[in-house]
Amino acid sequence: MKVVLGVSGGIAAYKAAEIVRLLQERGIQVQVVMTRAAQEFVRPLTFAALTGQKVVTDMFPREGGEANLDYAIEHIAVAQDMDCLLVAPATANVMAKFAHGVADDFLTTLYLATTAPVVIAPAMNVNMWEHAATRANLAVLQQRGVRIVDPGSGYLACGMVGAGRLAANEDIVAAVMETLGSPDLAGETLLITAGPTREPIDPVRFISNRSSGKMGYALAEVALRRGARVLLVTGPVALTPPAGADVVRVETAEQMRETVLERLPQASVVIKAAAVSDFRPDFAPSRKIKREGHGPLTLELQPTRDIIAEVAQKAGPGQIIVGFAAETHDAIENARRKLKGKSLQAIVVNDVSRPGIGFDSDRNAVSILTAEEEIAVPENTKHEIARRVLDVVLQLRRRKTQNLTAV
Repeated sequence: MKVVLGVSGGIAAYKAAEIVRLLQERGIQVQVVMTRAAQEFVRPLTFAALTGQKVVTDMFPREGGEANLDYAIEHIAVAQDMDCLLVAPATANVMAKFAHGVADDFLTTLYLATTAPVVIAPAMNVNMWEHAATRANLAVLQQRGVRIVDPGSGYLACGMVGAGRLAANEDIVAAVMETLGSPDLAGETLLITAGPTREPIDPVRFISNRSSGKMGYALAEVALRRGARVLLVTGPVALTPPAGADVVRVETAEQMRETVLERLPQASVVIKAAAVSDFRPDFAPSRKIKREGHGPLTLELQPTRDIIAEVAQKAGPGQIIVGFAAETHDAIENARRKLKGKSLQAIVVNDVSRPGIGFDSDRNAVSILTAEEEIAVPENTKHEIARRVLDVVLQLRRRKTQNLTAV
């Protein structure tokens, strides 16, 4: 997938660099087109370094440059090679040009030349945003199918307070991904678990693990984009759930177990990406354990119940159960034993001993095992890993449907 990011001239132009990164994390190729005014705020070299691609800054070569046919039709080539046009920030001037069909630079000409979906994230002074002309232009663009990511309210660079601040980068990217999404999971309800669990030692201390929840949240976001209903059961994490997910927050392994089993009948697919504690303290006092008067402290640990094994045992014939395994050695062998021993349809395994990937990272490298195959997914973003996992879920659904039909 390729997104062309149009950057127009406003103070919020610097935020476009972060939008590039967020799109790239989701496996999107990005090319940047800048207006002349945008170049007063951010240099093209910044985007060229981030994207590894030419940054388009003009319809024609600047003084001293050599004119050729490539320049004359570049806007057509770019228009035909993209899956979405995103303009962020979009100034009042750019919106007016789009609405009235003015094509006096590369970005406005590209808008007229493309048949790809268009997403616009406006940013401007509050009075400009509320002006009748801007509101009329906005209505025209919406009638033509342009998706608008409404600006937020707050303190603006001009010193005023009100609407006009560029929407959060995550909201802009979510709108793009939703626009790009293929609804191949429509009709499926995915129950996804994410994050760690915490097992209390006393009211202020607990046992937990290094899971950030990023893999489970990436699965939820990609599944929503592909048309699924998502039930997200999440342990304590510092992440914002994707818009549209039905979220239940839990803390302990037992709370996660109870929540998953309660919602299991609603799910057609269960993906257990959470890092659930395998052990919990046998006893947690109601008062904080004081250091004074204590020598060494011994904790007796009891195993927690195996949620995914219980889920697989109680699952119906049409449900697909996918597990995750974080291993430090013999990863494939251990995963195969879990796949078979717990009666799963698939398991995703990664070696968490590798530095820089896995826990608390935006990247991972995994192998996806089913009864029929082993798919090695080399290091990539967790959103791309999520896409590959959901591709396997679709394959499993087709096989299961065929088997049930044959019976």
